[in-house]
Amino acid sequence: MKVADSLNKKTRKEAMRAVKFALFSVSAGIIEVLVFTLLERLTDFSYWPCYLTALICSVIWNFTLNRHFTFQSANNIPVAMMKVAAFYCVFTPVTTIGGDYLADTLHWNYYIVIGLTMACNFITEYLYDRFFVFGKSIDTNKRAKKIEAREEAQASEQ
Repeated sequence: MKVADSLNKKTRKEAMRAVKFALFSVSAGIIEVLVFTLLERLTDFSYWPCYLTALICSVIWNFTLNRHFTFQSANNIPVAMMKVAAFYCVFTPVTTIGGDYLADTLHWNYYIVIGLTMACNFITEYLYDRFFVFGKSIDTNKRAKKIEAREEAQASEQ
């Protein structure tokens, strides 16, 4: 019974981690769309400068929140940021060139293009962050340690 309880706890914890990542990603998506819309409406920029600026803003926001709250990582921040930067060194050119082609050459609606790009980013970044950036340092920050100590105290009372 103890093994089953432990497995259920781990499953619930990972499910909550995915939900937190999704919620923070939605907030980052809102920032990305707002910045993109402001630049698209208030400047004469083509698709790619609007997208690139909006993406950078959302990445900084998402990294900060997910590192602290979702993955609760105490790992070396510059190392983690470099790993995320490496992801975006591949993701950004592919989606900037591809998005520009879809939007400006094939004349797809800008918002459909950015929506598809954001969905792709959400899925690939969660997997990359979960298993590569924070994989070995999950639940190591002070916040995670406090939660773990509280749960252990509650378990010992039962």
